[in-house]
Amino acid sequence: MKKQSLTIRGGHVIDPAEKLDGPYDILLKDGLVAEVAARGKLRGKGDDTFDARGLIVAPGFIDIHVHLREPGQTVKETIATGTAAAAAGGFTSVCAMPNTNPVNDLPAITRWMQDPERGARVNVFPIAAATVGSMGEQLTDYTMLKRAGAVAVTDDGKPILPDKIMREALLAAARVGLPVIQHAEDTRMTKGAAMHQGPTAFRLGLRGWPAEAESSLVERDIRLAAETKGHYHVAHLSAAAALKAVRRAKREHVHVTCEVTPHHFALIDEDVGEYNTNFKMNPPLRSREDRDALLASLADGTVDCVATDHAPHPQNEKNAEFDQAPFGITGLETALGLCVSILHVQENIPMRRIIELLSTNPARVMGLAHRGTLAVGSYADVTIFDPNKKWSYRAVESFSKSKNSPFDGWKLQGEVVATVVGGHMVFHSLS
Repeated sequence: MKKQSLTIRGGHVIDPAEKLDGPYDILLKDGLVAEVAARGKLRGKGDDTFDARGLIVAPGFIDIHVHLREPGQTVKETIATGTAAAAAGGFTSVCAMPNTNPVNDLPAITRWMQDPERGARVNVFPIAAATVGSMGEQLTDYTMLKRAGAVAVTDDGKPILPDKIMREALLAAARVGLPVIQHAEDTRMTKGAAMHQGPTAFRLGLRGWPAEAESSLVERDIRLAAETKGHYHVAHLSAAAALKAVRRAKREHVHVTCEVTPHHFALIDEDVGEYNTNFKMNPPLRSREDRDALLASLADGTVDCVATDHAPHPQNEKNAEFDQAPFGITGLETALGLCVSILHVQENIPMRRIIELLSTNPARVMGLAHRGTLAVGSYADVTIFDPNKKWSYRAVESFSKSKNSPFDGWKLQGEVVATVVGGHMVFHSLS
């Protein structure tokens, strides 16, 4: 791809890493941020100019939890279609989970996912399996996987239950500087469960999923992280008790980080309605009290990142009895709108904090150097959005191959206007 230069003028730049929050112009050149200056004070000039008046200019958003389904499940999604959805959602980088077919447990698969032939629109950072085949028995080769481009290890969807294996994973990952991401679910408590254990599950006659299945495993893993000095990251945290354990561990200086999805701070178990499978996800939508705890921790800094857990499934799979339908929803194109509409407008969380959750912190958690910031010399990944624009999400118009979203028809505030990756505009809204 030919290098080019781009001037972004007139925007309100928010970069928590550089403590910028005001009117600045930016020059992108040769794939990097070349200059940031007060409005009208740039020394250089780009080949092209983007007028960002009335818009927020932020470091490119990074989603650290997506399922691109390739290799092996291309009827649901491909790297090309999933990253097109990411670009439309303002994400300049995504971290792809390993539960593909075959499982990404080898350096060759990790490299294959990053090959230009995959047609990715944004940066793809593979997350490799923590154990061979994600079977929870034998560790993969973390050193070789990292050399191939893996940025973390996980058996996402198949939690690591044996203490011995989790301890070994934390120790091995710490030696090479990788986080261990845990899908915190004690499956011994959730067999046959389809949604959160509570009055709604009882009314619908569905087996309930106790919050303790999450919090008990988080507490166990925190203990192991403290013993090993490893970096432990909790994927899609949903339960108030698990959040309490993370907050306590952070006070005790255990290396623990966590993410929360937009659907877990936007919805509760009651929203399942009458067996709507687009509201079925893992972990399940929790109680109002759990959701309130998540909102408070998104505001106070306990939660590190917002991540979508984008999990595409075709309609014929979702169109099944609730307890038989697969878990998961799409989420890349609605994340910003939900963050602005709920976190900023309803909960009065500052825009700076939202950008921290979507960009600055994800880069830090995943060790993505020179990303999540607009500092001079960093990668020219930029998200430009209108924080005031109101719009309606229509799943049928999604760039994803799958349309399984509970937010179809929702009116949202905060629309992506442009997504720039490596100095190249990969998405531009024409609205």
